[in-house]
Amino acid sequence: MTRRLFGILAALGLAACLSGFAAPAHAEKRVALVVGNNDYKNVPKLLKAVNDARTMGDTLKQLGFSVMVAENQSRQQFSETLLAFDKAIEPGDTAFFFYAGHGFEIAGQNYLLPTDVPAATEGQEELVRDASILADRIVERLQNKKARTSILVFDACRNNPFERKGTRAVAGGGGLAPMTQLPEGVFSVFSAGPRQTALDRLSNDDANPNSVFTRTFAKKLLKPGENLVQVAQRTRRAVSEMADTVKHRQVPVYFDQMVDDVFLSGMAKDAAARPADPPQQKLAALPPVSVPQMPKEETINAPIASFSRHNGGWSVTFSFADPTLGISWRMAGKSDFRETGFIDTLDPRTRKRMPNPSIELPPDAQAGTIEVRYVDQSGEMQGPFPIRFDPEAALIRDQRKILDMTSTSWLSFREFNGLLVYYTHLVSYRCAIREVRIGIDTAVPNQVLKMPPCDMRDPSAVTAGMPLYMKLAPSTQSVSVELTYRDGSVSEIKSFRSANRSNN
Repeated sequence: MTRRLFGILAALGLAACLSGFAAPAHAEKRVALVVGNNDYKNVPKLLKAVNDARTMGDTLKQLGFSVMVAENQSRQQFSETLLAFDKAIEPGDTAFFFYAGHGFEIAGQNYLLPTDVPAATEGQEELVRDASILADRIVERLQNKKARTSILVFDACRNNPFERKGTRAVAGGGGLAPMTQLPEGVFSVFSAGPRQTALDRLSNDDANPNSVFTRTFAKKLLKPGENLVQVAQRTRRAVSEMADTVKHRQVPVYFDQMVDDVFLSGMAKDAAARPADPPQQKLAALPPVSVPQMPKEETINAPIASFSRHNGGWSVTFSFADPTLGISWRMAGKSDFRETGFIDTLDPRTRKRMPNPSIELPPDAQAGTIEVRYVDQSGEMQGPFPIRFDPEAALIRDQRKILDMTSTSWLSFREFNGLLVYYTHLVSYRCAIREVRIGIDTAVPNQVLKMPPCDMRDPSAVTAGMPLYMKLAPSTQSVSVELTYRDGSVSEIKSFRSANRSNN
């Protein structure tokens, strides 16, 4: 299929592709969207992203997926493509999203760059946010569609696309940021680790049409008897070894929040006949080692951290895939490791007291890296694992999640010398909001409701003098609300009815 045809399909919302997703409403199915962006207008073009998307599309078709392939997507086309993908997903489905192209990290959040992203310079981060697709929003969309398994793969860890000779580049971390706060049922893979860049080719003589990561990952996916974790581990090892041959550091990373093993290529035919691997020899008499070891490449995955802001500061909760006997942490380069202690609960896997998975940080904690290590079930110290802490990004994400979960509380009505509509709830979580639009007796929010500025020192504070309500005509029947979040995404329009009518 030609590039021109793909562009037409994207512009039409990829309606023609949707017919391929038809399935009984009760049937769990596999659906996939693969996106490849080469032809950037304002930042450096890429050579292999479209090929990578086509290769992944072919691979996923072999695995039983109904696949949508989208190439060289502008911002509008990308949005229309995601809407078409949304419509194809039903509760219980397995959803696979693959992206090859430019990606960029700002304040701990990852953005996928459409082909018409502007050539931003220093201080113009908002231009990039507004013109790009937030990776976390794709996760949220898959969760909203109630996909049972969501797999996201990003071959987008390339050089800063905004670097130009003679200018200061827009601020970003280089590469992509780890996705450390995934919900249950989500598995993500990055073609390179934090602050690393992914290779398109190994040398000028490398004629392979795919990037080093995609050529490897696609092959590993097709191997029977490998679950997602094993596929990611095998890919990581192979890519790392290939990159080492040209003295480049590229170690793909994955983040696993799956409850069960997921086998995309089925079990190997001779799995039952294969002899089990011999058990590793252990010296049970040895005490836990006191010096942290680097994680084992094939068996250890990094912990996941979630951040929550409250009046007293920050609560940070760590999640571990493996049983732990003890947890310790520190801010990188600033102190010794501190134990988290224990809670009065037995871990059924170890029959021992469960280590406390949470720590507290002060309200004025600065951005930095939290290093976490743990004692595994065999008594060995694993880690330290770096976890990026960005207070602004964590606050926005936390408040955004609260707003999404409490959308029925955005507005409330009260009769007092007329009709009052209160928006105290929105004021309390204003740091996650860029703009509030409302519509009075109309389903179209057509006016801006001004919010007080965000105070990072006390983000939820509601102080004297802040406007918290509007006075409306007694005949007002409803008020519609639409939020534009700080990441540039837009909420669904919610309608709130007066006279004790139900909200929706």
